[in-house]
Amino acid sequence: MAGVTEMTARRRPSSPLLTRMRDRSPGLVGGLVGGAVAAGLGLASFAVLVTLLWISSPYPDSGPGGALHVAAALWLLAHGVELVRADTLSGGAAPMGVPPLLLLAVPVYLLHRAARDATDGGAGGGDDADDEYGVIEVGAEPPQVPARTAWTGVVLGYLAVAVPAALYAAGGVLRPSWVSAGVCVPVVAVVATGLGVWSAHGRPGGPLRRSLGVLPGGVRPLVLDPDGRPGVAARAAAAGLAVLLGGGALLVAVSLAGHGAAAQSSLLRLTEGWSGRFAVLLLCVALVPNAAVWGAAYALGPGFALGAGHAVGPLSSAPAPFLPPFPLLAAVPEAGAGTPVHWAAGTVPLVAGVMVGRWVAKAAVAAARGGTRPGGRPGVVWSAGRTARAAGLAAVLCAAVLAGLAALAGGPLGVSVLTRFGPVWWQVGAAALAWLALVAIPTALAVRSRRCRPPRDDEPRMGGERDETAEDDRGHRGGRLWRGRGAGRRRPRRAGTARGAADAGSADGAEEAWGDDEDLGAIWAAGAPDGPDSTSPDENWPTPWAAGPPPERAGFGAGAGDSGRAPERDPAAPGRRGQGHGGAFTSVESYGFPPPESETS
Repeated sequence: MAGVTEMTARRRPSSPLLTRMRDRSPGLVGGLVGGAVAAGLGLASFAVLVTLLWISSPYPDSGPGGALHVAAALWLLAHGVELVRADTLSGGAAPMGVPPLLLLAVPVYLLHRAARDATDGGAGGGDDADDEYGVIEVGAEPPQVPARTAWTGVVLGYLAVAVPAALYAAGGVLRPSWVSAGVCVPVVAVVATGLGVWSAHGRPGGPLRRSLGVLPGGVRPLVLDPDGRPGVAARAAAAGLAVLLGGGALLVAVSLAGHGAAAQSSLLRLTEGWSGRFAVLLLCVALVPNAAVWGAAYALGPGFALGAGHAVGPLSSAPAPFLPPFPLLAAVPEAGAGTPVHWAAGTVPLVAGVMVGRWVAKAAVAAARGGTRPGGRPGVVWSAGRTARAAGLAAVLCAAVLAGLAALAGGPLGVSVLTRFGPVWWQVGAAALAWLALVAIPTALAVRSRRCRPPRDDEPRMGGERDETAEDDRGHRGGRLWRGRGAGRRRPRRAGTARGAADAGSADGAEEAWGDDEDLGAIWAAGAPDGPDSTSPDENWPTPWAAGPPPERAGFGAGAGDSGRAPERDPAAPGRRGQGHGGAFTSVESYGFPPPESETS
């Protein structure tokens, strides 16, 4: 044993420079890797889908390289990049700028997830939990990476993959527009990554408050609450936007069902193989959000354009140019003047305006309904001016978001006539603002006025309320009320018992203080308290039932005794049970109790 050297598992401490580099580099490096992985996963998902469709196609137009070029072009189209088709029948380039909005969810989700993972630090913070003996704390959480570091890393990593993908797609049939690619892809990466980092840090309200600093002081609380949650106007705008988009999707579904034969015929004419029809159906599903925006624009009045000078609206529809057979285009209304069936689409913005007004009015009168502010302080009923401003601001926010969606949902589909395809964003925004402002503001003021109206005392009461009021009045006049329930007896209830229980405690607490029904019956059978002031039960028992039993008096507490039974009454004593004490209590038999055996015999 003398030659055995004892060794420990003590880990050598790192130098301060290495510690600082280890603390800083994993955040940036992790963000770069996360952004590159997010872009790679998006490209891979599109490549797998396009490759499967190419393999199943009976008449492929190109080889595997062409399919991969198309996949890269579709990935860029999902970001809103405008594509240009080179080999057209006319020989010129034809733009294709209608991006399926559902495809945008793929890069946004991947960027959001990568930003969250980069902010959490992953496994890079595990070494920071080691102590000087190399023991790792299992429950220690990795430190969060600074928001700016994580955001920068994810954006740069994503763009580092997007640039080669755009260069590769430029060699195919569908080539990206470099101006559009240089704007749309960075914007999507910056916004989606910022939302992911903000969500990973607990959605703080500081960055949003700083971004809203240009707004007036009275408007900022309506957009963002002090605790960081969306304000009243923002929530009302979201509700109105949901109604508009849902109503637009419903209009498209109803029109598509009415033109079901034409939609089916267009699907069968467009392609023959099942793989081609499956691809067309997938494209229709990806264009469902676009169709919902188009339907909302149609309901608002401006409608949408099926080419330059060919507008489709509820009042009138111009004859559309020759369009390719596509199932969703079969839902377009026929050309000509609008009918009452087409005018019925105006109920969608009407319902949206009512919804916005009700949301604002609900927050305006929250204090009148017992609501509180987020900090626990009692709320204050809004004035009519503030309610109107909140409804107007909600209308502005909803119109702005819908105008942005209308700009994304349309674009060119060719040259000449097809350079304008879809709704015009500024017309949709103006129409939405007019509809919502004209409907939401009066609705909010009307609902606020109705809910803040004080109740009238002379309103007629229903039957149950009249019976209860009359019963309380009889209790005041009679002193006590007895009610029977089955074979047992309920406790005596004085007038105002419910009010007393509400002030001093609950009814259950009163029952526990007074015991069960048999004990109460024995106490009441013994008679009322004796004393010079026993003629006024309200003075002897000033507290309600919930306050506890009355003090022991001669002939009452002692008469009940510990056994809970009433003492024997002298038959020669004058008066009947419950009488002879100043007339404060009426006869027990008058309330339905059986007389004593000595009196019934």
